[in-house]
Parts: sequence; structure tokens; C-alpha cells
Amino acid sequence: MTTDPVVFGESHLSIEALVAVAERRAPTRLQDDAAFRERIARGAQFLDTLLDREGVIYGVTTGYGDSCVVAVPLQHVEALPQHLFTFHGCGLGKLLDAQATRAVLAARLRSLTHGMSGVRLELLERLQAFLAEDVLPLIPEEGSVGASGDLTPLSYVAAALAGERDVLWRGARRSAAEVHRELGWTPLVLRPKEALALMNGTAVMTGLACQAFVRADYLLRLATRITALNVIALQGNPEHFDERLFAAKPHPGQVQVAAWLRDDLAIDGPTPPLHRLQDRYSIRCAPHVLGVLADSLGWLRQFIETELNSANDNPIIDAEEERVLHGGHFYGGHIAFAMDSLKNLVANVADLLDRQLALLVDTRYNHGLPSNLSGAPAHTAMINHGFKAVQIGASAWTAEALKNGMPASLFSRSTECHNQDKVSMGTIAARDALRSLELSEQVAAAALLAANQGVWLRAGQADSRTLPEALASMREQLASDFAPVIEDRALEAELRLCLSHIRNRHWGLYA
Repeated sequence: MTTDPVVFGESHLSIEALVAVAERRAPTRLQDDAAFRERIARGAQFLDTLLDREGVIYGVTTGYGDSCVVAVPLQHVEALPQHLFTFHGCGLGKLLDAQATRAVLAARLRSLTHGMSGVRLELLERLQAFLAEDVLPLIPEEGSVGASGDLTPLSYVAAALAGERDVLWRGARRSAAEVHRELGWTPLVLRPKEALALMNGTAVMTGLACQAFVRADYLLRLATRITALNVIALQGNPEHFDERLFAAKPHPGQVQVAAWLRDDLAIDGPTPPLHRLQDRYSIRCAPHVLGVLADSLGWLRQFIETELNSANDNPIIDAEEERVLHGGHFYGGHIAFAMDSLKNLVANVADLLDRQLALLVDTRYNHGLPSNLSGAPAHTAMINHGFKAVQIGASAWTAEALKNGMPASLFSRSTECHNQDKVSMGTIAARDALRSLELSEQVAAAALLAANQGVWLRAGQADSRTLPEALASMREQLASDFAPVIEDRALEAELRLCLSHIRNRHWGLYA
């Protein structure tokens, strides 16, 4: 872990800070000054005052959703929160992994620290303690339509705080009640509005979106580095990335990618041997393809961080003005659009790398490299097939990422007795984006190993050029894990290792 904790309170929380918490690289603490504590307490106290006056508050003195017209007598108000997380305990599908679950807890905690959800300070403290002790509710990833927030998956957070259902703790699946006992905690009896405040928000889709953003940013940088290696392997024309060229069409992200490529290729030196005046598009237009993702990261960050740093449940409790504001901040439309866009952006990166790999393995287009990048000597060349199957695999992963591009947000379904008659599908979009990233990272792993092989093969030819410093350093790092493919060998283990390095952002790529 780093030494500086991530503080949950009034200050802005960045995507990177949330991911540092999710990856257990930073400890957490709750803002603890008197003014903050008082502001949180006022929301819960105001709700109690309304209950004393028998005020009508959605989800506190009424039923939920379409049942908002059903009055709940005061003698049943205390039981209502448990019913909410109980009947929503119907999630299916795979469980969120540990990192995703921490991201969800962190996103929900940040939203509640606005003091506009009517929850007690004790609930915030317990959520932070879950992060500190790594008590992770087991959350099925399927069952949310993204408005009224992530109700079903977040019910597992509410239930775990109340000592119900199962959690992951110290590497084992345990009942939440047992873990509370071992930690000396008393399970929370959720007060009126607290279950709703925990569940009626966008924490699952937002936590997943933060993870997706960081992975996409690294994929962008890695794809740029792979492209630079492929320019060397294919003896491409580095003049395609000339600074003056990009001044004529100055999309900032596109300009940045071209600058990274110039740095990698050190094109201020003598012009290397060329086979074509103009390289094929997957090389020549790489800044234009990758630049779309680079330029989109800014607005993606804005959408995600605004959602992350918002009060996004319903109703909003304004204790200062003593008002209860009934609205729809649980609607995840911004995250849905961001994630639908991101999955298309990263699928295009996969497609770019897949096309570069197709050039590398084909003797019609690779300018003198051996077929399928095989390093076998002449006497066994006829039985060796090098990267042939790897290229097939990359094509399959790319096709699936491209197929996954249908926007989830277009599939709104009227549900819950037509109360939730327009929904965001933001959580499905976020899960789709992570799947597209997983596939695109697999393509990147294949493309990186193939590019590394291509550069190694080119280095043995008479007209090879000396590798520029950045690429020589990358090759040196790769050499410790990935030996050249001379005689055929099964590459699954090496691909999985490369994939692990990608997901751990193992190689430092550009400042």
C-alpha cells in the first residue's frame, strides 16, 4: 500500500484514487472533523423529526417503487429497510471479484458522504471499516437495469452491513454474521431510509466504470508501443507520424499518440530502409484510430467522476433547508453512454492490433519476415507454424469484442409495474465494457508477443536498424519473460503471463 490514505468526505475523489482503493494500493479513512460529522448527523436527525411529525417520505413512510402510493404505518417503518434488501436478494450470474467489490463499496461511500441521503455517521463508519478490514459482500453481477439505481446488487451490501448473507473475508466465504462476531462488531439495524440510501444509487456501474477507464487508458498506451514495435518489424515509414503532418489536423489525442510514436521511433535520426512509401492503414493511421480513444478519455473522465462525486439516490435529504426532494438521481444514463462508447473505442483498438498482427504473419505483406513469424531454421521450417494459431485466436477475440459493440443503453425495458418505465442499463453497459476490455487486452497480449518476435527476427537481417532507446528498453523487459519462438511451443502460459502484466500495468508507458 501507499502511505497516503484516500479520504472519503467532502473532497473530490478521482477515478485513480478509487482504483487504488479497489486494488488495495491505498488505505482509506473517513473525514472526521466536527463540521463534517455534524452535517452527516443533521440529515438523519431531520428524517427523525419528519417521522415525529408523520411526514410523508418516499421509501420511509411509503412502499417502494410502484408501491409509493401505499402508506406504511409508523409502527412498521422500522421494519421496512430490512424488507427492501430482503426481497431484492435475487441476483444471479457470476459474483463480482474482490477488486470490483471494493470499487462498489468505495463508490457508495463517496456518494453517501455528501450528507444528502439521510444516513447516520455510524453507517459511513461501517462502510469504511468494510474497506479497511477487506470485508467484501458477495455480489451477483446480474439483476440491475440501472434505474432505480443498482438495487439488486447493492442489496447485498445493505444485507452484509446488517449481518446477513455471505462475504469474502481473509480469502474465505463466510457468513456476514460470523465475521461481525469475529471483528467484535454489532450488525447495523438499518434506520428508515438507510437501506434505500445504500441501494438506490449508481455505485455498481460507477465502480466498474472507474476500473474500465484505467484499463482503457493503459490499453491506449500499450497499443501505441506495440504499433511502434510493428513499424520496426515491418520496416514501416516513420514519417507518417511527422509533427508537421499532425499540425494540419490537430485533434489533441491524435497529436499525442503521434508524439509518443515519434519518441519511440526516434525519427529525428536517419531514415531507415523502407518497403513502401505509404504503409497500410493499420500502421499509417494508428494515431487516427488510437487518437479517438485518447481524445475521448477526457469526457469519459468527466462523466464518470461527476457521477462518482454525486449524491445519486432518492429522495435527496436537504437538512439545511429542511426539505425532502423526490427525483431520479439514481438514473445511470451518463455511465451507460460512457460505457457503451468505451466498449466501441476499445474494440477499435483490438481491431487495429489484429490487423497489424495479420500483416506480420503473412509473407505477402511482412516484407521479408518468415511465414507466421516462425524462428525455425531451414531444416525444420516446413513443420513449424510459429504464431499461426495465435493470430487465429486474436481474430476470434477481436470479433467477439466487435460483436459486443451493440449499445446496452438502447435496450431500456419498462419494468416494476411500469414505474421504472425508462431505465439506463448502465450496469450492463459497464459489464459489457469490461468484457470488451478483457478481449482487447487478450488481442494486445498476442500482438505484443508477435511484435516482439517480429523485431527479433528483423534484427537478424542485414538491413535492420538499431532499435531506438525506448523500444530497446521495452525489448529488454520482455526478454526476461518471453523467449523467441524458434521451434513451435504452446504459448498459452506466456500469453496468460503477458495478460497478467497488462492488467497489472506492469510496464511503464510514457509519462
